[in-house]
Amino acid sequence: MTTRPVSIPEGYTTVTPWIVTKDTAALIDFIKEAFDAEELSRVLVGDGVIGHAEARIGDAVVMMFDSPFPVDTPALLRLFVDDAEAVVLRAVQAGAVVVTEPTELFWGDKVGRVRDPLGNVWWIQQRLADLTPEEIAVRAEDPAYAEAMTYLQSTLGPALPADQA
Repeated sequence: MTTRPVSIPEGYTTVTPWIVTKDTAALIDFIKEAFDAEELSRVLVGDGVIGHAEARIGDAVVMMFDSPFPVDTPALLRLFVDDAEAVVLRAVQAGAVVVTEPTELFWGDKVGRVRDPLGNVWWIQQRLADLTPEEIAVRAEDPAYAEAMTYLQSTLGPALPADQA
């Protein structure tokens, strides 16, 4: 009797992001330096072209490949961390540009955003407090948190090529 395999392979989560980029090798180098990624695999399909690559960041696997598309398709990714400010700084040291300074928001998280050298935007998110729905509602009405949210929304803007960020 043939047994049915497990729906989600060990080490993966229900959703796995793909990052499609012009230079996957450079992306792998960046995420190793910025986010302590562990490269799991790299499959070359031609003259240095990466047809498939995987890396683990924390408990998640990110898949990547060199883009065959005629337009850039930057990824938008959220990364939960223990210290948003330290990770944003580390990402900048690895070549990212700050899009949004780490900012405490009304639902209890601090969020900063960086654009990596290939144009992908990483939400660097730190959990500061586990709040009840009532506490979140009160904080959402606080002018300081409203100002923080306005700042956050204003910083992303249109995606710029990495060399213009």
